[in-house]
Amino acid sequence: MIAPHTSNTMMIPETLRSEYPFESHFFTLEGGHQLHYVDEGPKDSELPPVVMVHGNPTWSFFYRNIIKEFSKTRRVIAVDHLGCGLSSKPQDYDYTLKNHVNNLAELFKETLLPQLDEGRKFDLIVHDWGGAIGMGLACLYKEKLGRSVIMNTAAYTDEQIPKRIALCKIPVVGERLVRHFNAFAWPATFMAVEKPLTSTIKAGYLLPYNNYENRIATARFVKDIPMTRSHPTWKTLKEIEDQLKDLPGEKLLLWGEKDFCFSPHFYERWKEFYPQAQTCLLTSAGHYLLEDEPEVTRTKITEFLQ
Repeated sequence: MIAPHTSNTMMIPETLRSEYPFESHFFTLEGGHQLHYVDEGPKDSELPPVVMVHGNPTWSFFYRNIIKEFSKTRRVIAVDHLGCGLSSKPQDYDYTLKNHVNNLAELFKETLLPQLDEGRKFDLIVHDWGGAIGMGLACLYKEKLGRSVIMNTAAYTDEQIPKRIALCKIPVVGERLVRHFNAFAWPATFMAVEKPLTSTIKAGYLLPYNNYENRIATARFVKDIPMTRSHPTWKTLKEIEDQLKDLPGEKLLLWGEKDFCFSPHFYERWKEFYPQAQTCLLTSAGHYLLEDEPEVTRTKITEFLQ
């Protein structure tokens, strides 16, 4: 159920409104929690609508410049996962990949699927955990998928994990580091980029994760990374992996080469799934490639989705 549209003026400080000027929309999930999303651009455009799916520890703020660009000509939906951005942050929720996919599917069915009559497609842009979540959505709606932009992410099982991420997975200790000391969202503001962020942009990324309670999803995303077959999410991720080659539409692999997390190893694995994909390896960009190379990434994505 779509809740009444609510202005974000009480949530977004004045200093961020020029960066993130979008009207807030809220969708009530079956469990009663509120999913925040951006819904910009003309709904009657003949161009395919675009769904943008963020990862951890970002939110729809990550896509702000791309939203501004594409909403001039087409509809753009950028979700904040439950526990992230301006969405509800329940403390007793099961923050798993399966649930995040289901939440996105609920939103998709209500807001976008009715617009996709026979023959119409939607385009998809994913980053970080948004890769697994967004591709999970694509697996549910293969016949509606158009083109996909895949940026510094994985949607398949893999045994590689950076030590800095593994530290945050240590039982008890990891969650304490992330939630008490903000040892994920805050370090990302300088570890995930090659070019320093301004104080305003840093504040934008950290805005939703300003206390212990609000960092719950940040911690649980890390906990949900499946490194063994016995992990509850391994099965969900493997089911998505097994369907990747069946997903239709052209693919663009747009990658920050200096990413400490999703290294070129993951980029090469994507090319095994999609050997015909267009590729662009940005040698001077890190994990937050839209921040390091805003002009190049905007141009590449725009040209691809045209």
